[in-house]
Amino acid sequence: MAERPLTQVMKRDWDERARKDAFFYIASWKKDWNSEEFFQSGEADYLSFVEPVLTELGFEPSGKAMVEVGCGVGRMTRSFARRFARVWAFDTSSEMLSQGRAMNAGMTNIGWLLGDGVGLSSVRSNCQDFVFSYIVLHHLPTKELALNYIEDMLRVLRPGGVFLFHFVSRTTPTMNWRGRLLWQVIDRLREPLLGIRFETQSRRLASWLGLDGLAAGKTWRGATLDVREVLETVWRSGGAVRGVTGWGTTMTWCHGRKPGA
Repeated sequence: MAERPLTQVMKRDWDERARKDAFFYIASWKKDWNSEEFFQSGEADYLSFVEPVLTELGFEPSGKAMVEVGCGVGRMTRSFARRFARVWAFDTSSEMLSQGRAMNAGMTNIGWLLGDGVGLSSVRSNCQDFVFSYIVLHHLPTKELALNYIEDMLRVLRPGGVFLFHFVSRTTPTMNWRGRLLWQVIDRLREPLLGIRFETQSRRLASWLGLDGLAAGKTWRGATLDVREVLETVWRSGGAVRGVTGWGTTMTWCHGRKPGA
């Protein structure tokens, strides 16, 4: 099989994950989600992560428009839709979006947007009041792609708009050397060799070892970002950072405004 662009691989991988178990691959800390629990977890995360930042910045969501980057099937989207006038739910997986539309059919203020895997090209510049992303950037296969999304988040914000996004800045391993070695082999088989990918062999090996072959490759364990590079990207893109939490961890958050209003 000829090598495909990373964006196509990313779309395909997330479509597969959505078809197998969208709830788990979006929120992998639990394996047996039911619909009520899944969406309640989104509301809990809104109250824990989003509401305190909006309160700190004096931002009132009523009557405002926003973009959620990497919405999946809408775990947090419906929480945003209860508070914002318009929510643009953005994802690169058509399968995730299809399921999200069906699960949230009664919420007419959500627009579901299919991305190109590179940025937010379908969203106009300077038109959104709030932009948000959680558990998304570290699934992007390269640092450059993740930073490009951050640039685009600032681009679509109107002057005075607020941004809040999560990324991984931890550089030390989160598993022991045996686990790292096994996953390195499984991941490596998914990388092209002379234009050929050995994905079937990768999945068979993962299954034989009792591991999940869909939780493999750069579209799952993707970019770790240096906080300084993120801050520079935000500044260069016209944003003003008001706070960074979780520096050097898997739960790094950055929030601020786009000056001008």
